[in-house]
Amino acid sequence: MEGLDFSGKSTLVKNLRALLSDLDPPPYFTREPGGTPAAERVRAVLLDPELEMEAWTEAYLYAAARADLVRREILPRLESGRVVLCERFLDSSIAYQGAGRGLGVAEVRDLNAWAVGKVVPELTFYLRLPPEERARRARESGATLDRLEQVGDDFMRRVEEGFEEIARSEPDRVRVLDATLSPERMAKTVAREVRDLHYTRGSGA
Repeated sequence: MEGLDFSGKSTLVKNLRALLSDLDPPPYFTREPGGTPAAERVRAVLLDPELEMEAWTEAYLYAAARADLVRREILPRLESGRVVLCERFLDSSIAYQGAGRGLGVAEVRDLNAWAVGKVVPELTFYLRLPPEERARRARESGATLDRLEQVGDDFMRRVEEGFEEIARSEPDRVRVLDATLSPERMAKTVAREVRDLHYTRGSGA
C-alpha cells in the first residue's frame, strides 16, 4: 500500500485484517519503515520532528531498515508461499527521497538494490488523494506532524509526482485507487485482489 500521508493506508490495513482473517494462512502484515525491532528504532529516528538530517542520510536509513525487514520477515514468508502485505515499500523511497528530496530516482533505486534483492511487489495499491483533501485531513487529524510531514507543500507536490510517474510507468503492477472513496469500499476492492493472489499462490483450500 502506497501513497502520501493521510491518504488512508493505515485504515486500509486495519480493514483488510478483518476482511482477510478467514484466509489460511492469513496474510502477513508489516510496515515501512519498521517491522523488526531494529527497523522500528530506525523509524523513530527518521520520523522524529526534532531531528535534522542530510537527504542522503535519510535515504540510507530507509534502505537499512528495509534490508532488515526484507531478510528477517518478508523473504521467509514469501518462501513459504504466504502473501505479504506491506504498508509502504521501495516506491516510497523513490517518491520521497528520489523525487521529493531531489536525489534522483535512478540513484535511490540503485541504493536500494542491495536492500530489496529480488523482492518486488506483485501488486501495489497506490492511494491517490487530491492535495486539498490531504490538507483537510491533516488539519482535522489533530496529530503532531512527523519530520517528513513538516517539510511543506512543494516537497509533497514533488513526492506526489514521483508516485504518479511510478503508476504511469508500471501499470501492470500499480493499481490506482481513489482515496476519497469510503474506506470500506477501498478495502473490499483490495481484498478481492489479495484473495486472488492468495489462491494463485496455492495457499488455502
